[in-house]
Amino acid sequence: MSNQRKIIHIDMDCFYAAVEMRDFPEYRNIPLAVGGDGPRSVLCTSNYQARKFGVRAAMPAIKAKQLCPNLTIVHGRMDVYKEASKHIREIFSRYTDLIEPLSLDEAFLDVTEATLCQGSATLIAEQIRADIFNELNLTASAGIAPNKFLAKIASDENKPNGQCVITPDKVANFVEQLSLKKIPGIGPKTFEKLNRHGYVTCADVRQSNIRALQNIVGKFANSLYLKAHGVDNRALEVSRQRKSLAIETTLMEDLSTQDECQLVIESLYEKLLIRLAPHSNREIIRQGVKLKFADFNQTTVETQSNACQQALFYSLLSKAYSRANKRGIRLVGLTLGFADNPSESLQLSLSL
Repeated sequence: MSNQRKIIHIDMDCFYAAVEMRDFPEYRNIPLAVGGDGPRSVLCTSNYQARKFGVRAAMPAIKAKQLCPNLTIVHGRMDVYKEASKHIREIFSRYTDLIEPLSLDEAFLDVTEATLCQGSATLIAEQIRADIFNELNLTASAGIAPNKFLAKIASDENKPNGQCVITPDKVANFVEQLSLKKIPGIGPKTFEKLNRHGYVTCADVRQSNIRALQNIVGKFANSLYLKAHGVDNRALEVSRQRKSLAIETTLMEDLSTQDECQLVIESLYEKLLIRLAPHSNREIIRQGVKLKFADFNQTTVETQSNACQQALFYSLLSKAYSRANKRGIRLVGLTLGFADNPSESLQLSLSL
């Protein structure tokens, strides 16, 4: 089809840890994580040696050390990561102006109209990854597909330092074999629930209907049904002036207390600061907390704010949790709202 989009999702391989291993050879062949090392600290990321032990991002440092006693944890160097990210963004801009950055280490690129590399999205992705390696000595993985949803999933298929291409004629076959647990928004609990009703892959969902799915996952049914058919019509958000920034996590098990939710917010807050780094010149005007309950209904509580304040998130959580009415919490999220015009005078603390 002449109007078929070509979307690339570039995802750096364990970015912060990879930068540390690049700059400090003694870290290259050991389990390594980046983040805090205190009793209540959380990790931002880990290298692949550490991941073999089950160490992952947003995990409490104390638990990570239980899983991997020989784990080395280093504090992040945000200025270095930002500089590398700026260079990577410059590489992207050589191939297209349609770039949607998701964080310092990943972005969507729309290369539908690109003419370099014979107009091939596959060749463009290969060249971008080669440029990143040759110029920064870092590796990246890529997913190439007709839409954002498929491109993001594809970028994880051949990690690290690989890429996966889903051409339009292969979409149906790829999606049919896709496990539902790989779909954003489906955590382990929901996956188990779908399994009990006979839904394991997208092929099972495709043979069903939205009404049947609503009885299991509520309002998420429509989105799930579309994704199971490989449909995602979202355009790239290429505006330099984002209106908001958000981070959320679907939990391994439903939470039953406010204190448990607060621990999750502690973890999310550290990652939110990292995502905030590229927007440090923006003026914050509000904060919000989002909770999704076990029945898939959700609530958001927001208030005016002029800075990213951890204590304020806790206060908003209290109001949001009061609406749970004994329902478990399956998702916790944090949001920041920006003013329309950037304020160069705003100073943010981004230390990990």
